[in-house]
Amino acid sequence: MASFSLFFRGFWILFALSLTLGCQRKGNTAQQAEEIDIFKELSAKRVNLPNGWALTPVGNSLDLDDLPLNLVVSPSKKYLAVTNNGQSTQSITLIDARTEKVLDTARVGKAYLGLAFSEDENRLYASGGNDNKILVYTLADNQLVPDEPIVLGKPWPVKISPTGLCVDDAKDRLYVVTKEDSALYICDTKTRQPISRINLGAAAYTCLLSRDKSELFVSLWGGSSVVVLDVNTRKITAKISTNKNPNDLLSTRDGKYLFVANGNDNTVALIDVAKRQVIETLTTSLFPNAPVGTTPNGLALSDDENTLYIANADNNCLAVFDVTSKGHSRSSGFIPTGWYPTAVKVMGSKLFVTNGKGFSSKANPKGPNPVLSRMPQQVGPNPQANTGRQQYIGGLFKGTLSIVDIPEPHALAAYSRLVYANTPYTKTKELQAEGEAGNPIPRRVGDKSPIKYVFYIIKENRTYDQILGDMKEGNGDSSLCLFPQKFTPNHHALAKEFVLLDNFYVDAEVSADGHNWSSAAYANDYVEKNWVTSYGGRGGTYDYEGQKEIAHPRDGFIWDHCLRAGVSFRSYGWFADDEKANIKTLQGKFCPEFKGFDLGYMDSKREEAWEKEFDQLVATKKVPQLSTIRFGNDHTSGAAIGKPTPYAAVGDNDLAIGRFVEHLSQSPIWNESVVFILEDDAQNGPDHVDAHRSIAFVAGGFVKRGFVDHTMYSTSGMLRTMELILGLKPMSQYDAAATPMWRCFDKKANATPFKAREAGTDITQKNVAVNKNSRRSMQFDLTKPDAIDDLIFSEIVWQTVRGEKSVMPAPRRGAFVRLGLGDDDEEEEGDDD
Repeated sequence: MASFSLFFRGFWILFALSLTLGCQRKGNTAQQAEEIDIFKELSAKRVNLPNGWALTPVGNSLDLDDLPLNLVVSPSKKYLAVTNNGQSTQSITLIDARTEKVLDTARVGKAYLGLAFSEDENRLYASGGNDNKILVYTLADNQLVPDEPIVLGKPWPVKISPTGLCVDDAKDRLYVVTKEDSALYICDTKTRQPISRINLGAAAYTCLLSRDKSELFVSLWGGSSVVVLDVNTRKITAKISTNKNPNDLLSTRDGKYLFVANGNDNTVALIDVAKRQVIETLTTSLFPNAPVGTTPNGLALSDDENTLYIANADNNCLAVFDVTSKGHSRSSGFIPTGWYPTAVKVMGSKLFVTNGKGFSSKANPKGPNPVLSRMPQQVGPNPQANTGRQQYIGGLFKGTLSIVDIPEPHALAAYSRLVYANTPYTKTKELQAEGEAGNPIPRRVGDKSPIKYVFYIIKENRTYDQILGDMKEGNGDSSLCLFPQKFTPNHHALAKEFVLLDNFYVDAEVSADGHNWSSAAYANDYVEKNWVTSYGGRGGTYDYEGQKEIAHPRDGFIWDHCLRAGVSFRSYGWFADDEKANIKTLQGKFCPEFKGFDLGYMDSKREEAWEKEFDQLVATKKVPQLSTIRFGNDHTSGAAIGKPTPYAAVGDNDLAIGRFVEHLSQSPIWNESVVFILEDDAQNGPDHVDAHRSIAFVAGGFVKRGFVDHTMYSTSGMLRTMELILGLKPMSQYDAAATPMWRCFDKKANATPFKAREAGTDITQKNVAVNKNSRRSMQFDLTKPDAIDDLIFSEIVWQTVRGEKSVMPAPRRGAFVRLGLGDDDEEEEGDDD
């Protein structure tokens, strides 16, 4: 089977390269040899990410702050400027383009995407994010000197939130677009005042003046279109349809053509400006007709404008196109970058690329600050003063700036090979998954499975070591185990009686992206670029569980895929709150008696509501093929007075899980059922392997008994397993590429039912102690998942369990480094059928 997989993977790589490289090198053995040498040298430095993808960044690099989102070049190409918009540190960085050295970094309270130099290079304008202002800097002696800002309105919670901007110095005008109030603000740069506000009808990403400055183009991030505004009349004159989540804009020098990156669609549109229509769509993914998951979000043209470079955030590369003949563009290849490239610029013979998440996640250098008491809502103008917050998971992805020589054809060929080698997704995997003959998990979409009913349980925020670190059968660290077998007897029983998974990783960082990853195997560019702001205490709303269309994946969530495939489904408390569905697809498809996220309501009561409805569905033979169930009380309320203690909350959750599996195992459909259980994210908790490593469970008639599975699995891999059972195509490139959990299943069913264990603690016990942690807990908003600081909250839970003076170990980050070309790091696979 391994040779079969490698053959087809190699076939697809060679096939794709033949389509994309477009350069003939026959007979040029010297260039071919150099190409191979480049490939080998960089392959030896490959870093495998926890999500199964890999990096081989090329060129030189500069360190930046958290999540750089935009990169601009000054008119004379003397300077580069970067806006860093991450969770812990936000800043504006000024770089000498010639020496490629950082000249100055201005730390700010809030910043976002927008960034533009004045034409005389004396000023730099930057979006002030949810402070609802434009930061203005004077450039003096290569330093950023703060000047009087341009105020659009009062700060958050007033909803304005400037995003992209551009400047017309000849008219003393600054154009600013926004995402929260979906508007265009026209500002006077002399008086520093807004003079006009124009409603755009949808959240905007950025704006760009036409070459003659008579028109303004605006990409509507939430509107699947580009609008054209006459700057003299201030009227919208055209609306050009695009694909989903248009973000970056790029014009040719003659102004005849406009490129638009569609972040939620794997494509870039080429617009004929005079005709007001898209004349060509460039597919930027590595394979044709790939599911969503490439996320183009940055554009640049070579100096001669014959080559287009596209930053593919979720494929960790640049796509390169020959655009000499507009409307007849040709793919030239790919260039590997760092993790999540967000912007690209060309200066002469060099490429400059901002990598939003750097080159890997990093170790926590200082550990949590046990005396930290400041809440995220209280972050001041200098977040760096909040030293404890430097250790948060969202702040450990330090951005980088890659500086790459524009490659010659043979180097581009080698780079393209590297990008394909770094990418676990292939069309072969999409159509035929890893597995074995006769296994209940089919290998091909549409093949039958003896399993008819999938029950998918979503929980909240625990690492592996926190729950199962005491299990000697697995790779655990008992010193990090907060809730051992005494307090989680059902979790432990499920792991012992069915399958222990000790190498499972969540794809998400926090709940904001975690619920998208858990329901769609993808978090789009809006989600990835916004959760860090609200989680950093800089304003913003929780938009990530169906509340906003802009945050939805292009093809929807798992329920949308079921609906299109004719698979029946029902949801219990997930994407359904306050007795209403959060998305249209779930209307009439959820249980109104099952409470949504509410830490004041017991999971064991939720389980009773599910039992009641389940029994009715069994009796009428109407059990849906997919049931999604949310038991989230293992999140806990920390040390908040009058709320359940962490032991009680986790114990309640444990009891609900045990009773759920027991009830299902005693039903007539047990042999045809499977239960999948995971955490949406790991809440930045302690784990001796990686902060993404989490607990996951599988139970059912066909699930193996007493089995320990060390295979590296992920959130997307669990979804892929469910899809194969239900006959669903992959939802994204991530689940298409992920390893299905077929090793957890037997070819024959075992009808032995599961017996729930009684709670190992008093699940009605409440917090009564008044102390530092209770006071901190009472300041948190616990009405939504992770509307709090995960690091502080994890520390509170740790100290509530271990003692107020105990120090929670630092979260650990894993960089899985491949040591050299030729290492056999392919997963051992089952027999080919």
